[in-house]
Amino acid sequence: MTPVMITTMVLCFALTVSVAVSIGLASILGIQVANANMLISVKEMFGSINKFPLAAIPFFILAGNLMETGGISRRLVEFAKSIVGGVQGGLPMTCVLTCMIFAAVSGSSVATTFAIGAILIPALIKHGYPTSYAASLQATSAELGVVIPPSIPLILYGVSAEVSIGELFIAGFGPGVLIAGALMLFVWAYCKWKGWGKNDGDGRMPLGKATLQAGWALLMPVIILGGIYGGVFTPTEASAVAVFYALIIGVVIYREIRIKDLFGILRKSAISSAVIMFIIANAGLFAFLITRAGVPDAIGRWLESVLQSPTLFLLGVNAALFFIGMFIETSAAIIVLAPILAPVAMHFGVDPVHFGLIMVVNLAMGMITPPFGVNLFAACTVARISLDRIVGHLIPFVLVIMACLMIVTYVPQLSLGLRDLVYAK
Repeated sequence: MTPVMITTMVLCFALTVSVAVSIGLASILGIQVANANMLISVKEMFGSINKFPLAAIPFFILAGNLMETGGISRRLVEFAKSIVGGVQGGLPMTCVLTCMIFAAVSGSSVATTFAIGAILIPALIKHGYPTSYAASLQATSAELGVVIPPSIPLILYGVSAEVSIGELFIAGFGPGVLIAGALMLFVWAYCKWKGWGKNDGDGRMPLGKATLQAGWALLMPVIILGGIYGGVFTPTEASAVAVFYALIIGVVIYREIRIKDLFGILRKSAISSAVIMFIIANAGLFAFLITRAGVPDAIGRWLESVLQSPTLFLLGVNAALFFIGMFIETSAAIIVLAPILAPVAMHFGVDPVHFGLIMVVNLAMGMITPPFGVNLFAACTVARISLDRIVGHLIPFVLVIMACLMIVTYVPQLSLGLRDLVYAK
């Protein structure tokens, strides 16, 4: 059964069949080969999405779309620019900082790419930055959307590996801040070297005025994350609070969302949510079948025999995940691989929360690496350029993220230090 499933899935990928359909078709054929009851597919697909924590996904997607339409993202850009926009290369640094703040509510890198890119990509081009550089920077910065909590991939890992989502969220701060800081330092040095961005401070608001203007927007992540870690509400309940808050701010306070806009926002959010849920359902069936076939145990035994230490195990897993992330959508990869790899990681003494951050940071690079990088397609759509034009500027950014990944992998306290402090018994 397993060879048929894997061969079918790989063949479908090669034929550019969508990820969800490829995984689902491979699973159905696997059931047929095993002469099992086809009702298993219905039961397991429904069971894969019939989990309360997954309710956070459509709510966070809706919150991100409300923030984009309601003027919250624009005010966050002005706030970030007032902080770092005065130095040479300040505008690219503004892109990174804004994405980090926006990610603290939206939970989605694609939503961050569209919401922030629609504002900053034209601004970067206007200030003399190459269009290809602006698009690659935006795609890379938006990756923070899946590392900084709340994060949809972290929710999926928590559900798949049966790990506390609250612990995963708080563990995501260290890696998220590290990546944001490394990207800001890199773009500052790169712009100095290239001589770009000498006039980035033009039109920058004073910090006080920008903070006052963005006050309601800045309060949003404080309420959401403070409520989660203060025990006021769960991460799933926080997603509903985020929607309510974004709606009130956009309609009542900023008054940039009109009643007629709501149908388009809801429709866009429903489509995005349905796509993710369809992937989750099919990947859940696939994971169930390969688990029943004993694949996780076989892989675990093989890894134990080949990789004799935790250091080698993490290095091998990182190499495999990087390659897999280039071809398989992040959500699907997490749902399929987390139940397989997390127990093996625990056998090697790796904390499952730490391993979750390794998986998410690594697979998130798949969003900015060809051929199936969703952030790249989103950024290219906003910038109106072809994918091949941004690869040259993209390589240095990928190398920066890879360096950060090595630190996240081999310095576990970066992820676990804050977790251990907050959840200390």
